[in-house]
Amino acid sequence: QVQLVESGGGLVQAGGSLRLSCAASGNIDTIAAMGWYRQTPGKQRDLVATLGTRGATNYADFVKGRFTISRDNAKNVVFLQMNSLKPEDTNVYFCVVFTDTGTFWGRGTQVTVSS
Repeated sequence: QVQLVESGGGLVQAGGSLRLSCAASGNIDTIAAMGWYRQTPGKQRDLVATLGTRGATNYADFVKGRFTISRDNAKNVVFLQMNSLKPEDTNVYFCVVFTDTGTFWGRGTQVTVSS
């Protein structure tokens, strides 16, 4: 089991920035990758970005050039730096961890971008 605690969401004006954090604990030795997804109520959960243990990154087209995923390996924390935010980025953002034994999700943090 892996436990995830997210922080850093909130309200920001269009063009602004936020940084999300997700701290992992528990059976962290089996983590293969960490990342972020986002979801609007009633819609599917979409990939935002992932980061593998060897540093490989994968970004959704709609965040390329604006969002950056990074990880503090010593503290098992993954970050999502979000710049040039747009109103359409308003969503609940979920931290995800992929391990040898399963996929684990955080509870989500709300990001709201006002126009």
